[in-house]
Amino acid sequence: MLRQYELVERVKEYDPDADEAMLNRAYVYTVQKHGTQTRASGDPYFSHPVEVAGLMTDLKLDQETIATALLHDTVEDTLATIDDIEANFGPDVARLVDGVTKLSKIEQLPENERAAENLRKFLLAMSEDIRVLLVKLGDRLHNMRTLHFIKNPEKRRRIARETMDIYAPLAERVGMYEYMREMQLLAFEQLEPEGYATITGRLTQLREQDGGHVDAIALAIKQALAEAGLQVEVSGREKHPFSIWRKMAERHVSFEQVTDIMAFRVLTDDPVDCYRALGVLHTTWQFLPGRFKDYISTPKTNGYRSLHTSLMYENSMRVEVQIRTREMHRLNEFGFAAHWAYKQGGRPDGQVGWLRDLIEIVDASHDAEELLEHTRLAIYQDRIFAFTPKGALFQLPIGATAVDFAFAVHTDLGAQTVGAKINGRHMPLRTPLANGDVVEILKGKDAEPQLSWLGYVVTGKARAAIRRAVRQKERAEVAEIGQKLFAAIADRVPARIGKKAIRQALERLEMEEEDDLYYAIGAAKITDPEIMEALLPGCTEELPEQPKWGKSELSIRGLTAGVGYELADCCHPVPGDRIVGTRRPGEKVEVHTIDCHALASGIDSDWLDLSWGTRAAGAVGRLRVTLYDRPGTLADTLAIFAQNHANVRALELVHNDPPFGSYEMDLEVQDVSHLNRILSALRASDSIAGAERV
Repeated sequence: MLRQYELVERVKEYDPDADEAMLNRAYVYTVQKHGTQTRASGDPYFSHPVEVAGLMTDLKLDQETIATALLHDTVEDTLATIDDIEANFGPDVARLVDGVTKLSKIEQLPENERAAENLRKFLLAMSEDIRVLLVKLGDRLHNMRTLHFIKNPEKRRRIARETMDIYAPLAERVGMYEYMREMQLLAFEQLEPEGYATITGRLTQLREQDGGHVDAIALAIKQALAEAGLQVEVSGREKHPFSIWRKMAERHVSFEQVTDIMAFRVLTDDPVDCYRALGVLHTTWQFLPGRFKDYISTPKTNGYRSLHTSLMYENSMRVEVQIRTREMHRLNEFGFAAHWAYKQGGRPDGQVGWLRDLIEIVDASHDAEELLEHTRLAIYQDRIFAFTPKGALFQLPIGATAVDFAFAVHTDLGAQTVGAKINGRHMPLRTPLANGDVVEILKGKDAEPQLSWLGYVVTGKARAAIRRAVRQKERAEVAEIGQKLFAAIADRVPARIGKKAIRQALERLEMEEEDDLYYAIGAAKITDPEIMEALLPGCTEELPEQPKWGKSELSIRGLTAGVGYELADCCHPVPGDRIVGTRRPGEKVEVHTIDCHALASGIDSDWLDLSWGTRAAGAVGRLRVTLYDRPGTLADTLAIFAQNHANVRALELVHNDPPFGSYEMDLEVQDVSHLNRILSALRASDSIAGAERV
């Protein structure tokens, strides 16, 4: 454990102007507050914050961050308060300690809820100051180093899983690869002890059998570059054990079949030398096509820059080589922390692009499961690169579509998307993008996100934005239905209902806006008598039983099927059918034809008398068509649909009883007259034995 003077000396080495007195106060404060508390290892508890502070000095972070590391557990585990911290160490340190404390206080919540709340607090705290993340990563790294002292194996696995799922990927996203690798290794040891033991054992055997082979390859690379006039540093190492394990799992191969276990790093003076070194290596040894990556011209989201290539060395040995400048190497290993450590003036700014996306996801996510899903999609997954027509570069997960790309450019562009050109060709929005694609998004002024997009988007930002837009539209349309119902309910109150009565009703119902009331009515979350009583207390005492049918029809024109209401699958109503709606608490209005057999089972639900309204949009009707089982009959049937301008949405063979075949077909039609014309045409065809509406 670092002693007080050693910690202060470390900070003064890279920051001579640091407030020595404050650092001393913070050290003494944490020792006094934690007192006789001990860790699972038996060490004094204050040894943990001191070691975390030591990790922060390795990153050469400012004095406020070092003080925060020393104090980060005092509010959670002692009687100290945030006000105490502010009084002794100032508002900046208090704010940072509060940010880290909020992340730790939720450890007792249920697993999913705790993880989601952890992420939410994490992201919001980072949005204010990224140093909160750096301290938390240091805290987690030291906890992982001492994890083996915890006796409960289930608790060790839970902490290891959380580290693997949340903290290691976050460390990677801010470019802190040293932290990421060590966290992954320690978590891997707990989660897959047999795999860890096997791989580390095989790596130990390789080292014992190596006979200086790694050093020989490094020397050969250095000599080849020196002959070309390049003065470089070359080092060789084994791949990370967890990296080897993951590669074995992804490729479904054994340890012996993983051919690129050895990796070499070449450090140059400037970027031009990186490309010169690459040319020398590719002309000296055969390189493997498809294994070259240029992260210098197109850096990763976290700022990582390097050239990666794989070579065939002697005896068909594959070796991976990374080429970068010394400055790139420093920034790569410690990421944003290294960048901020050398930043002149001002505090570190956490508002980087990917973090802004995560904050947007926090705002858009509806519940714990959504937040976890969207955030994990944003943090993990390998990346591809795609370009706008003007050359702007965007990194996306593998499998991303044009819709994901549109939302990556801007949320508003994603919301207005109606089509896309990929490399100059019109392509379906669900088309997965490939590396280097040029994507032009076509937008419409009145367009809006579609629920069907959720079937193929892969980015958390796109999913969160689509779900939020769909929820908002659903709420607006349900409220519109509720507003129409409210007018009918108000007519039954024996008094004139004005704005004042509505305001008083909202107060009695503990609602803030009229829209809240309309939405509650539309979603059947409140009954008619409750509304009438809120409008005019006492008016329901002599009220007769509420009728099932309203006095007038409610038009669903302008509302969207699947959003404001649902078209029942049992009867497939289309415009022109006489329709009724059923309402159950918390569900959308379900629209049925008046003669639907399923209505008998919904007799206890609230019934609404509905109409399509004038010029209603089309719907999907279902037909059962029996064809003669001979070549060409299905083609004749589809030709009838085309002649009648009906689009086939689905077609399924339900019975095959030679000489007949029965199909169920879903058709997009304008109204019931359109559907009846199609039925008449089908029945008149020699290819068709029978046709009826389902």
